[in-house]
Amino acid sequence: MMDNTQLPMMGRDADLLNELFKKADRILVKKLSKNDRDWARYNNKHQGGVYIPYENRDGGFFPTLEQMNRADPTAKPIWHVHFQTIWPQAGPVPVTKKTRLVNYTSKGEETHMTGLPPSVFSELLPASFLIMGRIQDDGETAYECLTIDSASEEAALLAEMFDIGPDFLIDEFNPKEITQSEHDRVLDFAEQLIAAWHDGRIDLFARDHAAMPATIDLANLARQEYLTKQGLTSLNPFEIDAPGDALRDISRSIEWELFRKYQRRERAVALVRLVLGDEPVNISLSDIIRRLVDTLPAIDALMLSASQQRKARAGYSYEHHIEAMLSDGAIPFEKQVIIAAKKRPDFILPSLSFMENETHEKKTALILSAKTTLRERWKQVEREKADRNLYLTTVDENIAGNAIEDMASFGVWLVIPEALKDSKMAEYKGHDNVLSFREFCDSVLAPNLGDWPATTLL
Repeated sequence: MMDNTQLPMMGRDADLLNELFKKADRILVKKLSKNDRDWARYNNKHQGGVYIPYENRDGGFFPTLEQMNRADPTAKPIWHVHFQTIWPQAGPVPVTKKTRLVNYTSKGEETHMTGLPPSVFSELLPASFLIMGRIQDDGETAYECLTIDSASEEAALLAEMFDIGPDFLIDEFNPKEITQSEHDRVLDFAEQLIAAWHDGRIDLFARDHAAMPATIDLANLARQEYLTKQGLTSLNPFEIDAPGDALRDISRSIEWELFRKYQRRERAVALVRLVLGDEPVNISLSDIIRRLVDTLPAIDALMLSASQQRKARAGYSYEHHIEAMLSDGAIPFEKQVIIAAKKRPDFILPSLSFMENETHEKKTALILSAKTTLRERWKQVEREKADRNLYLTTVDENIAGNAIEDMASFGVWLVIPEALKDSKMAEYKGHDNVLSFREFCDSVLAPNLGDWPATTLL
């Protein structure tokens, strides 16, 4: 369900997404593959629209396909259907298209949705989203469609609304069921919060039940939950089949869910205290409305801080998980050591003194930088490189191929989760400067551990 604490940082696309959530009876969300976007950018692409899996094609969301009349009765059947789609982002006023869902049986179950406006797909980054809302009005059915760029603030809102995790590909949702589920989720906490306010102990309740843990503590909770779930005793990367996937699961799924739970509670308590105060009083509805109006600037600031809190937490959290994995794998490192020009890389392996010594082995030393999201931030990391080996680890899906090539030209290696290495949603495949975390451990770290001193500064 949506977290409106993020809305002050957003614009028209967030409004469109929330409006669609309110008026659609069913919503389909699809993470777009490279082929789902490239048709809108290049004229020579075979795929002319968005691929739709047959399970979703035949699941009742789309109108039923009909067999197309063909001049050659011996030709393989073509099944298709036309329907109306509305694209609010395609122009100053919404653009209506005659869209086609078509299955060429000569290619098996392969089905594509064509007749789409290229302008809303052509500039999207990898792992962006298509959202289709089915709208029923006086017996007529239309489909209102949006695209959400994976690097936008709206992508975070979308993930919040539909509980979209890092491995999400495609699914259908019932907005009413999502709303009811969210209501049921918070009802018990709301009752406890009301009781605490009436009893004059909301300050104690906030401390005991709604205080956001420190970033390092939340990261520890997430790792422990992962280890328990997997039956592991440590995060040793040499003993985990896919250590990069483990980092992605911990940071993008488990810890994110924990963070959402604590933030929802923290903001709820803060809002009650802001509007009603800490002391229980008899208050009328009109008084509550007056207080809401009077405290509106403070409420806006509270809501805005929630989005900022999410961003600040993510980067530090990923560093904590990398640090835990290095420690559990007995990989020597120094953290946040100042090097030339006051630069402070996340990790130096095995140490700054080893990197700067005059021995032949110094060439095996490396900088490991951890970024949950890259965008243009990799250029900051590149300035730390000089003549050093620089590896940049991330769980980010939305890095365009040309940016990966730019990193290669500067000698920057990317270290990513195993699931992303050949993913059709991302653009990492085929780049020589991209390693999975498993490959990084086996081909870069393991061969050098015997030459690295075991001293580690934590």
